[in-house]
Amino acid sequence: MADTPEEVLGFVRPKPPRASIFFDLPATPHKQPQHVHMALDSISHMLMEEDIVEKIMCQYPDNPILLQAQQPFAEILYGASDIVTSSNGQEFSAPIMPSSALLPSQDTVEPNSIEGSTSMQMMSTMAFLKGMEEARLFLPGGDNERFACKKRFHEDGDVRDNNVGRRRKQIMISESEEQVTARNLLDQLVLKDHGLGSGATQKPTSEVKQQNICMQVPRIRRGMAQMIVVDLETQLFRCAEAVATNDRHNAGRLLEIIKGHSSPTGDTTERLAHYFAEGLEARLAGAGSELYLLLMTVKHSSVVEFIKAYQLYMDATCSTKVAFLFSNKTIYNIAAGKSKLHIVHYGIGDGLQWTDLLRWFAEREGGPPEVRITGINRPQTVFHSAKRTEEAGHRLILSARKLGVSFKFRAITAKFETVRVEDLDINPDEVLIVNTIFQFRTLMDETIIVDRINPRDQVLNTIRKMKPAVFIHGVVNASYCAASFVTRFREALYNFLAGFDLMEATVPRDNNLRVVVERDIFARSAMNIIACEGADRVERTQHYKDWQVRNQRAGLKQLPLDPDIISVLKAQVKKRNQKNFMINEDHQWLLQGWKGRVLSAISIWAANNVTS
Repeated sequence: MADTPEEVLGFVRPKPPRASIFFDLPATPHKQPQHVHMALDSISHMLMEEDIVEKIMCQYPDNPILLQAQQPFAEILYGASDIVTSSNGQEFSAPIMPSSALLPSQDTVEPNSIEGSTSMQMMSTMAFLKGMEEARLFLPGGDNERFACKKRFHEDGDVRDNNVGRRRKQIMISESEEQVTARNLLDQLVLKDHGLGSGATQKPTSEVKQQNICMQVPRIRRGMAQMIVVDLETQLFRCAEAVATNDRHNAGRLLEIIKGHSSPTGDTTERLAHYFAEGLEARLAGAGSELYLLLMTVKHSSVVEFIKAYQLYMDATCSTKVAFLFSNKTIYNIAAGKSKLHIVHYGIGDGLQWTDLLRWFAEREGGPPEVRITGINRPQTVFHSAKRTEEAGHRLILSARKLGVSFKFRAITAKFETVRVEDLDINPDEVLIVNTIFQFRTLMDETIIVDRINPRDQVLNTIRKMKPAVFIHGVVNASYCAASFVTRFREALYNFLAGFDLMEATVPRDNNLRVVVERDIFARSAMNIIACEGADRVERTQHYKDWQVRNQRAGLKQLPLDPDIISVLKAQVKKRNQKNFMINEDHQWLLQGWKGRVLSAISIWAANNVTS
């Protein structure tokens, strides 16, 4: 029987809990003893206190049980690790609970085990709240200020007796050093020739053949007494159906199977199943929005590591490079004989697209035109900020200066739909180009905004009013706008399966940057698509044919593709020696895909009352 506060709170190590940290179990048939009810009542009162998390963490800062309770959430947000760092800087091993320990058991549970497991769940909840509180420190606006006012400051500005503040200060110091390295890396990346090249590191033929076998045959695991065949795709579909109907028992059982046979470092299907299971589990718990917010605001990787991973992603998939080349060659041709050019770029990011174009202009017969770029980035956290847009402009200015091209840059950090024509200083003497590559997928549509014009149509109407010589529109080809969760899940599974398979075919499994790509690019999007709803579900891609109808409805007319540009791009893709890459045309869209599945498309448009 638990007598001390430490025992009541679970600081005496119990048996490993079998209950999922994400969702409630069906009611247990065992009646809980009176002292368990008293303990739970006491903990419930404690949880109602405003500063309970700080009190617990301060009283037991280095308790191994408490740190282990945080471990499952750390695994979700940062990947599994068996080293935990305490507040005094010491490191010690903390056993990682197996996935089977997080899910329902059909075995009989003793009352004392129930008490220990319940206490652990309560502490897991408090640890999660603590993590949420720390994450909010990095969010802009009111929450940041609200939490900051609880700190105790001395005259020298240091935070005393506050572990969270001390950790934040250490992070800020390390980030300043990291930013220097990141800027240097981006400087090199901007100056790099973004031709298609030969792609990422090719895998040994034997490994590719082995993977092809794995994709065709269900995964086989051998136990002590029997052979179990697990078809992860089928299990994921069945689990999604159970989640859709709130069948918690079957969803939990299927999640246990999926998590037991998936891994972020396994083959294609195992890697996808690992991240899709996280999304399903978060949706079942109703915690999708919170987890996605943490994923977007708390960095998994350093900025430097993420930039290197993004470069690997561009090299491996080639879709972004093809889109850049298509866009740049189209603009170069339109600017022929022109002296002034203005490019409005929605979602400019780090400006990696434009150095090649500036280089071509520098070598143009008759000299380069005056180039002006207005770069628009959404206000985001972690990897996108106003400062990042300004740094992109500064980098391009330096590149243009070295190349001898007259260049101006203006940075705008705003939601795309709030930018008006009047904000862009459009000059009729300049050739106006509007460019966006895969960036409109997060604009809300009429399924969310019903009482006014939706942001997606708002932006297209603004582009029509600009009357550009050409609007270059690259889209991710998928339909994540379906009202049915199961329909949306099926579409996401097949699209992401193609993405994971592409990485498997082009990048070795033991490449650490591949894990970063799959975790910080693929999995973040998958979490949003699977676990979030309403306005929180920002990943809302449409098929290119749906975009065609929408663009025409907004008063835009489609222009024909340049056959010479298409021939050049097809020839360059062919040189990669990857027969599974697909590049084709349909209804004046340039399509790209993998193994017959169209993953992206790009086309060119103009306002209806403007002739090309």
